[in-house]
Amino acid sequence: MTIKTITFFSVLFFLSELALMIAKRSKKNGTKTKNDKKSLVLFWITIPLSLTIGFLTANRQEWNILNYSIAIFGLSIFMIGIIIRWISIIQLNKEFTVNVTITTNHNLKTDGMYKNLRHPSYLGLLLICLGLSISMNSMISLIVITIPILLAIIYRIKIEENTLIKEFGEIYKDYMKKTYKIIPKLY
Repeated sequence: MTIKTITFFSVLFFLSELALMIAKRSKKNGTKTKNDKKSLVLFWITIPLSLTIGFLTANRQEWNILNYSIAIFGLSIFMIGIIIRWISIIQLNKEFTVNVTITTNHNLKTDGMYKNLRHPSYLGLLLICLGLSISMNSMISLIVITIPILLAIIYRIKIEENTLIKEFGEIYKDYMKKTYKIIPKLY
């Protein structure tokens, strides 16, 4: 396992996100509320830029058993993130869009992965990026990937939650009281 392997997983992640961008963008007809506030653009700038800087600062020296173990651990976190992200997207079904949108006849999802977490797809995204950064075996890579992406996710969640409160009012506020935002038992 080397940087080439990590790059391969990164490209797979990019292609899956590109497929989401194409397939799950909200359509004009059927859209009740659209309130993205450029957060999707922020994702499309922050994630590739952070990952590029992370790859440039990755450990490229001769790896020993510890480095390979760290990379395997990071890629395990990456895979858990992929699974969480895709299960949450599949569970949201037609309500999932890449841009912040409320569709006509939009239903609030409160079961499945959404029973305890309001934003499991962002937990998955965070784990994907955290896993990739850990696998690079560089503290600088970990910082330049994780922090900007975490800040972009926090911004996006704020926009989504404000939109959901406007749409569902007290129902969403009650749901917020019963669930964690993104990290179980913490946040």
